[in-house]
Amino acid sequence: MVGYFVTIVATALGLLVVDMVVPGVDIANFPAALIAAIVIGFVNAFIGPIVKLLSLPFTFITLGLFSFVVNGILLWLASIIVPGFTMNGLLALILAPIVLSFVSTFLNKYFAEKGVG
Repeated sequence: MVGYFVTIVATALGLLVVDMVVPGVDIANFPAALIAAIVIGFVNAFIGPIVKLLSLPFTFITLGLFSFVVNGILLWLASIIVPGFTMNGLLALILAPIVLSFVSTFLNKYFAEKGVG
């Protein structure tokens, strides 16, 4: 249970970094980032597999590069649901999931090394 909370906090912190680094992404505050992290988890768990399956031919043809677009679309869907979290523009759609992935992975590894979670 603690591991899930740590993952949510790491994702929320990652979203705040994305807000600072990627133009077109705006997160109002940390509570909005926490809610967005939870929604992103649900979107990736329930809608993600369907979208990834439907986009499999495009992902195959582009040698996996289309998966960046799919992840951007899933992140954009979460931004529609969460008040205080907006994504505007193609650059945000492509860069935000990449930056979020790197930052969240780094924070999860950092917390694991510190024995949190």
